Amino acid sequence: MKKINILWVLAILVVSGCSSVSVNSDYDKSVDFSKYKTLEFLGWAEESNKIMNRFDQERIENAFGNEFMKRGFTGVESGGDIAVSLFVVVDKKTSVTAYTNHMNAGGWGYGAGWGWYGGYGGVGMGTSTTSYSENDYLEGTLVLGVYDTKTKKMVWQSVGQKTIDENPRNPEKNAAYVAEKMMKPFPIEPIKE
Repeated sequence: MKKINILWVLAILVVSGCSSVSVNSDYDKSVDFSKYKTLEFLGWAEESNKIMNRFDQERIENAFGNEFMKRGFTGVESGGDIAVSLFVVVDKKTSVTAYTNHMNAGGWGYGAGWGWYGGYGGVGMGTSTTSYSENDYLEGTLVLGVYDTKTKKMVWQSVGQKTIDENPRNPEKNAAYVAEKMMKPFPIEPIKE
């Protein structure tokens, strides 16, 4: 697998023009999230270090840590009420665009006139050309899993997805943006100050 710089991965979920992060989340509705007070970080899923370097992994970890702190959680080395894991996937995709250009389009016509047969009519014809273009791009997916450490079951998951911008500007700001968008559907809202 080709090593891809995490700055690209962070840009997956960064606003680029009108685009934004596509976030899907789900959770166990039978769980009382208010009982959780501490969290531990499980680390990155296997193979993530082939896609990202340590600095970029730490940026993302810190950004999510800040989002959990905004919700009243305290980070611990071990023994947390919940455990958080991260996983990243980058896929090469191809999009196809078609454009049809209509030229010399005519229409139907009919008229009356004097002639040997009495009238005349005609049809105007046009042509069209369709052009196709293919565009290769990278689509990144960042998955955040939250587990109850007592039951060892996943209680919440958030998946963020976006086309990767190859030239992100501010990796810390991008990581914060990603974390904020992916944490927005979390069952506990940030504490108002």
